[in-house]
Amino acid sequence: MTLPALSSTLERYRRGAFIRVVNYHSTPRATRDELARELAGFARDYAPVTLDDLDRLFETGEWRHDKPGLIPVFYEGYRNSATVAAPLCDELGLTGWFPIATSFVDCDPEHQEAFARAHWISLVEEDTRGGRIAMNWDEVAELSRRHVVFPHTAHHEGFDTVLSDADIEREVVGSKTALEAVTGQEAPAFVWLHGSSHGQSPRHDAAVRDAGYRYQFANTMIHRLR
Repeated sequence: MTLPALSSTLERYRRGAFIRVVNYHSTPRATRDELARELAGFARDYAPVTLDDLDRLFETGEWRHDKPGLIPVFYEGYRNSATVAAPLCDELGLTGWFPIATSFVDCDPEHQEAFARAHWISLVEEDTRGGRIAMNWDEVAELSRRHVVFPHTAHHEGFDTVLSDADIEREVVGSKTALEAVTGQEAPAFVWLHGSSHGQSPRHDAAVRDAGYRYQFANTMIHRLR
């Protein structure tokens, strides 16, 4: 980066033209008050980030808010993302971003604990007391009307375990097709297990781009793909 470009970037940071991403997984009702306090602090200090806000920032460099942005990300598709996290975001005026492992949602509730344990989905005690662990498709559709939902693969997989063409089709394309059929909206983003960055595997990078996603979320950045 040239010195003028670096100076311009630093000035934009000073003006608050940046986005903070905060990651969550299970949000049990037992810790609702703690989550509420944390999200309230974020809502005080940061502006919500809609998909339109993110598009505008990448396309024009324009940040229309007077505070930096916050993207709270609630991973996997837990039922408590819909019953605890999303209502708190609604109360506080935050836009939640929900990456969904679509086969977790599709799984019969009787088998969801086994599915979670077999697919790197962490469970807390409250998740294992019986009943449904994942949200259902009606809850996914309802979330999509107020927040941003997008695939976290089908089976909560990393690119390093998705090896065959059929695997890639199922995890990258199939998850997008399933989600879009329920929400009636384009799935704008994708994220691998472990938050792997774009650029680690040309074959998987091409699959994500060719599927039509415009963002890939990673642990260190949000990649704009198209």
